[in-house]
Formats: sequence, C-alpha cells, structure tokens
Amino acid sequence: MMLNAFKTRLPGPEDALPGRSEPILADPGRHTVLDTPLAGPYPEHLEVADFALGCFWGAERRFWQTEGVWTTLVGYQGGITPNPTYEEVCSGLTGHTETVRVVFDPSRVSYTELLKVFWESHDPTQGFRQGNDVGTQYRSAIHTHSPEQQQAAEESRAAYQKVLESSGYGTITTEILPAADRPFYVAELYHQQYLDKNPAGYCGLGGTGLSCPIGVAKAG
Repeated sequence: MMLNAFKTRLPGPEDALPGRSEPILADPGRHTVLDTPLAGPYPEHLEVADFALGCFWGAERRFWQTEGVWTTLVGYQGGITPNPTYEEVCSGLTGHTETVRVVFDPSRVSYTELLKVFWESHDPTQGFRQGNDVGTQYRSAIHTHSPEQQQAAEESRAAYQKVLESSGYGTITTEILPAADRPFYVAELYHQQYLDKNPAGYCGLGGTGLSCPIGVAKAG
C-alpha cells in the first residue's frame, strides 16, 4: 500500500530510499546505434540537454533519430535517492524521472529544435503519468544546463501552452529546473538503447498530434 501511494505523489526526504554511494553502472560503453561513447567527458563543441517525457525507452529512440544528436543515454534525475536502481525508481520512493540525456552538436541542431521534439513526442499535461504508464517517474521534466536553456525551455512551454489550450488540453505540468542540483544517474545497461536491442519492445511514447512553434517561442 505504501508503494502504491507514492505512484501519484512525490516522496519527501523522510520517505525516500537511501540508495548507494557507487554508480550502478560504472562504464556504460558505446551507443549501439551511433557508436559514440555514452559517458562523458564529451568533446568541447557539444552541448548536453536532459528531457523526461515518460518511459525512456521510446523517448531515447526519438532523440537518437534526430539529426545532429551525437549520443544519447538514459538515466534517473530530479529525485532524492543517490544512484537508484530501476526497481527503486519504479517504487515511487526515489522521486526521480526516467530521463534521456541528449548530447548534441549545436551547429547541426539547436536546443530549440530539440525542445520541439520533446514537446511533440508526449502529452505534457498529464502530471504523474504518460498514457497508460502511471507513476511519478513518468512525469514530464526538462533539466537545463545554462540560463539560455532555461529561458528557451520556459518560452517554448508558454508558446506550446497556447497551442494546447486552443485544442482543449489543460495546463502543462512539465517541470523546468536547473540540472546543476539534480544529478543524472546512468540507468542499467539493458535500458540503454533498449529499442535498438529489442526492436519489438514496448514503446508507450505518444504525442498530442499538435505542432510546437519554434523560432516564435515567446508567448507575447
């Protein structure tokens, strides 16, 4: 009963699992599709973006298929428990999201274009769920790596809110918070590029069918 209760509300520090001091995956290796290293440090000309939009299996594929993305990896972010396991995250007692880390070449794809992929790949109005997947780990979130990313994310949210409202959707529940205070913990190896390893595997990703405006992101 306690585990079920935390499917729809975030745990406090007194509720969270203790976790561990060591990473659960020390060396994630190379990307099975892009053949690039998963773990940093990354080449200096690249930038990092973190997106949570439901089950990270389908979400990661959406980004590795995007032109200009150098590598992708999945992990857990935005919670309390250090170095959690998948089972711990799914219990609701860590507070983490299932997150895709996107390492990209800004000369080939802009952060704003990645935001468009993010918004159009899920329904950001659903709170602690995405489709049939229910739990706090499926909530929508953007963890930003610079003031410029923070501003762009907030402006895109305001612009997309107008589009959603005009089609009868509710308020966007997406968290937009700095990544600096929200460590990214690499998920287990079998989760990395899951849908490349399991082409017929589960993908719960689904958008609203509504286009997100880019280049005109300010709500005005």
